[in-house]
Amino acid sequence: MKIHLIVLLLFFSQFSYGQIKTVNILIAYYSKTAYTQTLAEEVAKGAQSIPGVKVVLRSINQTTTKDLLEADAIIIGSPVYNANLAPEVVKFMSEWPFEGNPLKDKIGAAFVTAGGISAGEELAQVNILHTMLIFGMIVVGGEEWTSAFGASAITNESIFKKEKLDKIFLQKGFTLGQRVAKITKK
Repeated sequence: MKIHLIVLLLFFSQFSYGQIKTVNILIAYYSKTAYTQTLAEEVAKGAQSIPGVKVVLRSINQTTTKDLLEADAIIIGSPVYNANLAPEVVKFMSEWPFEGNPLKDKIGAAFVTAGGISAGEELAQVNILHTMLIFGMIVVGGEEWTSAFGASAITNESIFKKEKLDKIFLQKGFTLGQRVAKITKK
């Protein structure tokens, strides 16, 4: 009985000292086809697998300034167009609030979908991360060296040309979401 009481006291004392805190992660994406949305959903699953994480998953046209300001972490997703971000994503990020530096010290990460290998996926990821750095955010890459700039998926090249994303890319999305959630909780 005493051990149960001690465990309960320790558990509830974490709440009073602020050690258990819910963090908010915004995942905003643009998807012309279902590929980027599918990867966004997998990133969300990874983030939600960490206790104490609330995920807001929205397309960029549904994302508000309030969503950005309330988030502890922001993960942006885009398809790759000629080694660049989709114009809609560039416009979205160009409209982020700048005065007073309200995004400073938030965690940031990126994911993209590209038609082929070496079709510019790393350049597009770095473009997202550059913008985040301009806003004073702390950027995070993927879990492994093979996803150093975040998660990416290939959608239209030989063995990866399928109706659904290959499981290797879904796993990269999931682990990116997990890593961002763990770091944000710290």
